[in-house]
Amino acid sequence: MLGRKLFYGLLVTVALPVTLAHNAFAYLDPGTGSYIFQVLIAAFIGGLFTVKTNWQKIKDFYINYFVKKHKK
Repeated sequence: MLGRKLFYGLLVTVALPVTLAHNAFAYLDPGTGSYIFQVLIAAFIGGLFTVKTNWQKIKDFYINYFVKKHKK
């Protein structure tokens, strides 16, 4: 319970100033967009790899969950 409150408190603390900010007068060079794109692709592929390596555990969890629920 405390962890959830702490998470939401931090989320609001970080999200509000970012969303309510006015003109930043900032400059993003073309390399920044490329870097952000690379990070997103790497995160997606990392997620796929994680699912692939743990697929049997994920499958077993859902099979056991629904089989136990059905037997009751």
